[in-house]
Amino acid sequence: LTSSITLWYLFVSIGGSVLAVVTMGVYSILLFTPTLAFFLLVRSVDPSCIHTWAFGIQMLWQTFWHLLIQYREYYLHEPVSIRLFLAVSTLMLLTQRITSVSLDLQEKRVVPTCGASSKRKACIMLLPLVSYILNFTTLLGGPLCSYGRFVSLMEGIDLSSPPSPLGVVFLKLIQVLMLEWVRFCLVYFLKHYTCDTKSGIFYGILWLWGLGLVLRIQYYSHWRISECLSNAAGFGFWENSSGVSSSEWNGLSDGDFWTTEASIRMSEFTRRWNATTASWLRRLVYARCKHFPLFASFGFSLWWHGLHLGHFVGFFTWAATVKADHHIHRNLFQKLTPTQRKIYTFLSWINAQMIVICIVIAVEFRNMTGLRLLSKTYIGLVPLVNIILLFVLKLSSLE
Repeated sequence: LTSSITLWYLFVSIGGSVLAVVTMGVYSILLFTPTLAFFLLVRSVDPSCIHTWAFGIQMLWQTFWHLLIQYREYYLHEPVSIRLFLAVSTLMLLTQRITSVSLDLQEKRVVPTCGASSKRKACIMLLPLVSYILNFTTLLGGPLCSYGRFVSLMEGIDLSSPPSPLGVVFLKLIQVLMLEWVRFCLVYFLKHYTCDTKSGIFYGILWLWGLGLVLRIQYYSHWRISECLSNAAGFGFWENSSGVSSSEWNGLSDGDFWTTEASIRMSEFTRRWNATTASWLRRLVYARCKHFPLFASFGFSLWWHGLHLGHFVGFFTWAATVKADHHIHRNLFQKLTPTQRKIYTFLSWINAQMIVICIVIAVEFRNMTGLRLLSKTYIGLVPLVNIILLFVLKLSSLE
């Protein structure tokens, strides 16, 4: 590593460390401990089995803190520090980066440098790894970038600078302001027009749709702000195979509001929602699982998110409705006329929106509160009908 590139790596890793300490205080130890453990693993464990060790240690560490939060919330009924919540949320993103690079090492996409001639040289060569894990631009909100792309960008800073991202960052911040204005209006409506048992079914569904959209907009805004931070630091501008630079700095994005919300099928929504995490799950679980890969992926996502009651309901509903979507679309779409397909597309979008509402409310509220909200209307019947159709189509295919 040249001295200038080494300084860049130091700047990124020290910046992430300072950000962790400032925002999380003593709970920043949740991040520094697995970072040190992974550093030692890279130095001591054979690359062919490093992913198993890294995955096991990281998930045990993360699960301990998730269960500790549940113990304090549900058993002791104690308030949990917002800094601890932030640290655990950041730890989840750290798990993505550590398991991603451990897979790279095991699959020999990245060559370990632990065989350096001296300990000092080995530590310098491992500096990019630490910088990748503690990168301040993605520490708190993602998105997930592959280790190879991170290194190519960092080491390419001295060679050729990308176009100025200021204009793109400004436009994306305008989008965030618009999303937050929509969220403010929806929150005002939800507060002044509450949903109760006396409300009609249509009003109750409309109210829950507004609540689900408020919860989703929080994620879209968060992802856009994280994307802006990455773009401002020079991340997210890639060149395709033809040598033409990608426009609008969209190399790193977890999801666009209009594209994701326009999904007419649950499988489309699943691929577009939190896109870098979806890609990570496909690589980590789906592609490596020989039996029931879809349910295994959502089962692991449930574990990764924290094993709350709402997570069990939400993620297994999500998995079942994605499975149902594949079978229903395959069996019905080809049999429809062009006019019927337009009606089918519209009804499919409404169906996807209703299912997403159920999943988001169950997952975000985490406990019985969200399930009680869903029980006030018949909206919970929508995913149930999809699952029943799945079994009907399965049985008819066996005849």
